[in-house]
Amino acid sequence: MVRISDLDLISELKENSRVSFVELAKRFGVTETAVRKRVRKLEDRGTIRKYTIDVDMKKIGYELKATIGLDTEPEYYMSTIEKLKKMKNVMCLCSCSGDHMIMVDSWFKSSDELTKFVKTLEGMEGVTRVCPAIVTQEVK
Repeated sequence: MVRISDLDLISELKENSRVSFVELAKRFGVTETAVRKRVRKLEDRGTIRKYTIDVDMKKIGYELKATIGLDTEPEYYMSTIEKLKKMKNVMCLCSCSGDHMIMVDSWFKSSDELTKFVKTLEGMEGVTRVCPAIVTQEVK
């Protein structure tokens, strides 16, 4: 009996979440029913929480992607997170340990738009440090 590794199945779905169960069954050498049951089990356990898309930001008018490290005074941390969650340029928002308390992935239509965004962040109450880095290439 061939067993499907959860990690192998998840890797295939991360590459293309629209791949059919029939195609996955062929790749793993199992039945379509086995794949369907395994995916359902992963969904039911909460391992697979959602299916999403990969967008070519340039095709919808965005020219720059930036990853921005942000630090705040401790008492402003949660309010800063709440403000960032509402900003349209913010595509991914992470609470972190390490060099920065907050990491923000954002898209911009121009360098001017990025500059204005950084100035907005710098002007937020409680923000102590803003460290933007422009992404030149997404490797994986």
